[in-house]
Amino acid sequence: MEQLYHQTNRLIQEVQHNLGTYERATGNQIQAVENEIQAQIDLIVSNSERLDILVNKEPPARRSSAKMKADQLKYDCKHLQAALRQLQHRRYQKEREDMERDALLTRRFERNDGDTTIAIDAALQHNSKLNDANRDMDNLLGHGSSILTNLKDQRLTLKNAHKKILDIANTLGLSNTVMRFIERRTTQDKYILYTGMIVTCVIMFLAWKYLT
Repeated sequence: MEQLYHQTNRLIQEVQHNLGTYERATGNQIQAVENEIQAQIDLIVSNSERLDILVNKEPPARRSSAKMKADQLKYDCKHLQAALRQLQHRRYQKEREDMERDALLTRRFERNDGDTTIAIDAALQHNSKLNDANRDMDNLLGHGSSILTNLKDQRLTLKNAHKKILDIANTLGLSNTVMRFIERRTTQDKYILYTGMIVTCVIMFLAWKYLT
């Protein structure tokens, strides 16, 4: 595994050097350097896949360190791929700009040139569509902001309503407790009244019986 790791690491360093060469290359040299870089990156990817398999065969004491090395190689490879894509994009953009500039410099314009009129009309139409799209996006963002504001207001309203409902529920709970106390006291008072009436009748009966 160590041999494959060092071989892949050297490939990464070569690709980094070749990227600088690719950025400075001109003419037919560009495609040759690009093909070489792509072949090296493909080999790095293949070696990284083999290293993932070999990591699992390492002893447990060295497996963690080996996995970190393999992951670092894959991380470097991704950066190399991104750098190559960026350089390719720059080159394609520069080539397109050079072609457009050469076409503009070599083109002869005459009065009432129909092609020029069509190009200007197409550019104006494209610009108009872009402005319409920009305006629609502004309207969409404004509508979304209004919806968010309404949702926030509704949330506050629901929180206030929820709080009032809890207050009412607490009040009703207290009222039910008071009503139970009143009913209990009424029942107790009724028993006291009946007991007093019975005791009074007994006393009156005994007084009438022994005093007459």
